[in-house]
Amino acid sequence: MATAVATLVTALPAHAASVAPVQDVSDVLHGVTVKDPYRYFENVKDPKVQSWLKEQGESARKELDRIELRNQLEQRIADISAATGDDIRDITRMPGNQVYYLKRARGEKQFKLVMRDSLQGPERVLVDPELDAKRTGVPHAINYFVPAWDGRHVAYGVSAGGSEDASLYILDTASGKNVGEPIPRVHEALLGWLPDSKSLTYNQLKALKPGDPDSETYLDSKVMWLKVGAPAAEAKAVFGPTVTTDLGLARLDVGAILFNPGSRWMVARTTDTTLPEGFLFVADVADLDKPAIAWKKISSFDDKITDAELKGNDLYLLTHDHAPRNRVLKLDLRHPDLKLAREVASAPPDAVLEKFSLTRDALIGEVREGTSIVLRRYAAGDTKGQNIPLPFKGAATVHNDPAHAYSDVLYTLNGWTELPRTLLLKGKLSSDPGLRVNPPMPGLPEVEVVDVKVTSHDGALVPMTLLYKKGLKRDGSNPTLLDGYAAYGFSQTAGFSPARMAWLERGGVLAFANVRGSGVYGDDWYRAGFKATKSNTWKDGVACAKYLIAEGYATPKTLGVMGTSAGGIFVGRTVTSAPELFAAAIFNVGIMDAVRAEDSANGITNISEFGSARNPKEFPALLEMSTYHNIKDNTAYPAVMLVHGMNDPRVDVWHSAKTAARLQAATSSGKPVLLRLDMQAGHGVGSTATQRYALSADIYSFLLWQMGKAKQAD
Repeated sequence: MATAVATLVTALPAHAASVAPVQDVSDVLHGVTVKDPYRYFENVKDPKVQSWLKEQGESARKELDRIELRNQLEQRIADISAATGDDIRDITRMPGNQVYYLKRARGEKQFKLVMRDSLQGPERVLVDPELDAKRTGVPHAINYFVPAWDGRHVAYGVSAGGSEDASLYILDTASGKNVGEPIPRVHEALLGWLPDSKSLTYNQLKALKPGDPDSETYLDSKVMWLKVGAPAAEAKAVFGPTVTTDLGLARLDVGAILFNPGSRWMVARTTDTTLPEGFLFVADVADLDKPAIAWKKISSFDDKITDAELKGNDLYLLTHDHAPRNRVLKLDLRHPDLKLAREVASAPPDAVLEKFSLTRDALIGEVREGTSIVLRRYAAGDTKGQNIPLPFKGAATVHNDPAHAYSDVLYTLNGWTELPRTLLLKGKLSSDPGLRVNPPMPGLPEVEVVDVKVTSHDGALVPMTLLYKKGLKRDGSNPTLLDGYAAYGFSQTAGFSPARMAWLERGGVLAFANVRGSGVYGDDWYRAGFKATKSNTWKDGVACAKYLIAEGYATPKTLGVMGTSAGGIFVGRTVTSAPELFAAAIFNVGIMDAVRAEDSANGITNISEFGSARNPKEFPALLEMSTYHNIKDNTAYPAVMLVHGMNDPRVDVWHSAKTAARLQAATSSGKPVLLRLDMQAGHGVGSTATQRYALSADIYSFLLWQMGKAKQAD
């Protein structure tokens, strides 16, 4: 039941561009009346909503541009970034010594797809999205790439304006020209090249019909099989809820098929795009040519398998079943009964086996120890594994060797205060293969990194990592930023950031909290901040804020808090639970209205993470975790800047719009509530370097302004 009455607010909130009309909508959900005064903002295409958003964005821009040190900060971030050299990511090593990766060269805006014929070979640019940006005036980005096993082709996706609405292209690597036509609605790298490299499978979303709700976007997707050079119309649907109807798939089961050049098998895997657990099925690659594929079920969601790798006749499985800190099983696909799988790798005590990779002759585990990730080698028969010494403390990421063609391992090591280094591991010795130019560390202050544990409301010890300039005085005067995420089991992880360094050298403190909902201690810690237990996420956040004040790092006049995306729940509910602790807060592309989120395109995929308002058992926790519904009138809230991109496909911009309007009307502090909008950005994926520098400068200058460390020009 819903009712709506239009009301106009007469008092103009401090710093608001203009008053947002209230339309009093109320829903009765499971006997609870839920008010929603700004629901009309969910119709983002409404001209009146567009006008208000534009006005808010322009007003925020003016306020931010008046902060005197804002431009200095942006320039400093750009300078530090330039001094760190080229940015390289998503390195993939293919048979025949070919190496592919995304590279954003020093001074350039966007990542290009490049390749080398060997680690020491010359670079060759394959795809440059800046050409599309110059042609259209809209930023373009490479969302993913997957090379064919023989290196003759590479499949890649490109989207515009941060939308992540990628189309699939196939490039002939010799000629540098695309083969065939672009294939729309292929958003993710759910691609698989067949062993002969002559065809591939990909997951394609359906085309929505006029009038279809956004929540239909990710339902009923299909895995298509296409031969290179054939028209897209000739692609054959081979897997999916509406294709393989006898497999018991749900409409939200999004599929991909795994292949390997040394294997006769293909493995179909599903997720709901949010939780990694799902179905696994196996069939013979030769079955693709048959009218119907004889898929054999290996596992379902309840088997708690979160990753899979195929090698010959064996399927390697990462699972938290009977192992909250994870283990790896090996299953012989000639006898595809999960009960026959045997353990080949386990997590060491007090650590989490977070990921694994296969080499020609071993398994390499990425093992989480707090915010650091170390490497561990598991040889055949050694389930405990051996630690691999690393050059410095940080987070190691093993790069993709999908064919498992090499005995040595390419990985990148990144630290809080160390520039990322890409290294080649042979045995236990790491050396520089020359893939990345390692410039000297730019002139920056010496930074201390301190790990602490904070006692939360129920006695749980919450790990938090602090960064600050050496010699910092704990007199409460330091601008301090508490940052948390805590969803999907993702954890705060060590990594060098030029923007953070610009904050630290101005005397700032950074506090990264792995509150419950993260996976820092494995599945149990994650489940302790999940659905019905989600309140631990922000209660841990409040405890961390009180710790920073009690230990003299900050006071309520110099303490800020930030959360991004699903971290919007962390930051929003921390602020609305204890507004008196903070001078300012950053709600960055955050989930703000958890009750209504499931009616959006990506929101429906997050029901498995947060719950459904239609479920009477899950609704109370959703209402409690919804920042928008927990804002109270006449409350002295801290200054808030809400950040969003208009093309965000993951968290709709109306989350920030509704919350900004509600905060502007409710706050009694007189402090600003700004809605910073980027008309050519999305969730941050695909943003150019220029956009990233500008956003960081806006965030840090806003915080310094509200902490009394920066002034505005008249």
